[in-house]
This record gives sequence, structure tokens and C-alpha cells, in this order.
Amino acid sequence: MNAASEIRLAMLGMIEGNGHPYSWSAIINGYNPTEMAKCPYAAIPAYLGKQPLEEVRVPGARVTHIWTDHAEEAPLVAAASLIENVVDHPEEVIGHVDAVIIATDDGTDHVRRARPFVEAGLPVFIDKPMATTIDELRQFVQWQRQGKVLLSTSGMRYAPAMRLTPEQTQQLGDLRWITSFTCKTWERYGIHALEAVEPLLGPGYTQVKTLHQAGSDVVHISHRSGVQTTLGAIHDAYGSFGAVHLYGTKGQLPLHLTDTYPAFRSQLVAFIDLLRTGNPPLPFDETVELMAVIIAGIRSRERGGDVVTIREILDEAQLK
Repeated sequence: MNAASEIRLAMLGMIEGNGHPYSWSAIINGYNPTEMAKCPYAAIPAYLGKQPLEEVRVPGARVTHIWTDHAEEAPLVAAASLIENVVDHPEEVIGHVDAVIIATDDGTDHVRRARPFVEAGLPVFIDKPMATTIDELRQFVQWQRQGKVLLSTSGMRYAPAMRLTPEQTQQLGDLRWITSFTCKTWERYGIHALEAVEPLLGPGYTQVKTLHQAGSDVVHISHRSGVQTTLGAIHDAYGSFGAVHLYGTKGQLPLHLTDTYPAFRSQLVAFIDLLRTGNPPLPFDETVELMAVIIAGIRSRERGGDVVTIREILDEAQLK
């Protein structure tokens, strides 16, 4: 892709509970404050409004096309986030954009949404979680092995609040236990809690055990390093989203996400950099392992809290 040309992006899909077409498009394009004030997700104009308006933009890229599941919503997103073209069908963007963003967080429906664009040779960013079933995961891996350009991450991977300074690392000593929290469901938001801490440990998760009760899942994950991780997904605990606690041999450290804007912006810039350079921000195998953890958590819950190994998931998906 020509490094000097502006990258044209399509923002595709919007389902209940996820306002990324508003926020992600605005972060890339800039936005109209009057129209954005009408956004049904109040947190979005709130965190956008904390930034200088003239700085809300990703140079060298633009969301040029929008499609939403409910046709009446697309013009509202377009007006708020300065998108020129509203299309009636998502496939209409093929031939008019350089890449697409699938902006829905349903990991059971991403293959269907992505297929036309993958088969057309367009790079695709898939909102987290990429896949929460074996069949979905297997298809994405097959596409990636065929050379298709795919990326799926949580913004928590890029959140400055989740990264440690050398001084903090030294104060902690050797990590022994990590807790990480998210609101909403394990299926849709567990990846936020997981990807907030995975960069601290790297790949190497081995097994998962889920303790379930109505409205919550508490998931215990083992790692080859010996560090244990406990992830909580409590559906209605919105005020505690993004809380992480690290426990080490020398000390402990609480971390808390307070501003999603820099996390989302860095996440989108990472995709745009991938389009320009061909260099992904992380190996695809890491994303596959993270999806295997999410799927294992679901399976453990379905089995009444039995331990499920990551190897079982990867073997079943014929990935290793």
C-alpha cells in the first residue's frame, strides 16, 4: 500500500451495546460535537470531549463508508463522525476502500460478516473477541494461513494504564498472581480482562476453570510461567471495568483504566500501521491462543466448572 496515500476504511456493523462505529470513526476522522452529542452511548461524547477537538484525528486514514445493521442508524453515525458515504449493503464498499473494520463484538458471527471482504482480498480488522466458537476460530486461522490480512485486539492491550514502568516492575518482584476485571459477559467482554494482562506474561496459557453463578463468571487461568490469573466478568459492575491487580514477591500494584481514548486510538493506529507496513502488532498465534482461552472458559462453564486445557481447544480446532 502506498505510504503516501490516504487509507480508506469502511466501518461495518453495529449491534446493541456496542457504539464503536461512533467512537472509532470519530477517532480516525474527527467529529461534529453537535451531532455526537446525540450519540446513544453517553460515554463516547464524554471521553471524546476531553480531547482538544482539533487533535481528534488519525492523519493518513479516513473512514469513508458506513453500514449498520439497522439502516436508520447509519446516517446518524455518519453525521456525528464525518463519514461521507452511507451504503445499503456492506458488500457495496468493495472496490471503494482499502480495508474494512467489522465493528461488532459477537464472536459467533464474525466469519459471516468478514467473509465477503476476506474473499475479495481486503484486510479486515475484527472487533474483539474475534471468535468464541471452534468453527469460527478454525476459519479465521485457515484464512490467515492463506495469507489474508486479519487483526483482532482489545483496546486494553494498548491502554497506557496497563503498562508497567521499569521501577514498578522492580517493586513488584516476580509476579505470582494477577486479577483482572470486566463488566458484561465473559463471551463479549472477557477478552478485555484477558488482553489487559496477557502482554505482561506473553503466550503460554495452559488450562482454564470457570466458576459460574447467575450474572457472573470468575475464570481461573494457569500459565506456563507459574503465574496464576483470575478474571472476573460481572455483568452489571460497570463501575469496576478495567481494574487490574498485580501481586509479586516484593509488592503489589493496582492498575485501573480511567480513559479509553488513548487505548482505542493506539489500537486503530496499530491496524493502520499494519496496512502501511505489513507488520502486525502481535503474532496471529497469540490472538488464536487468547480466543482458545475464551472458548475454554465457556466450555468449563458448560461442564460445571471442570478444568479445560488450552491444548484440547487447539487440537479440536486442528490448529496444532
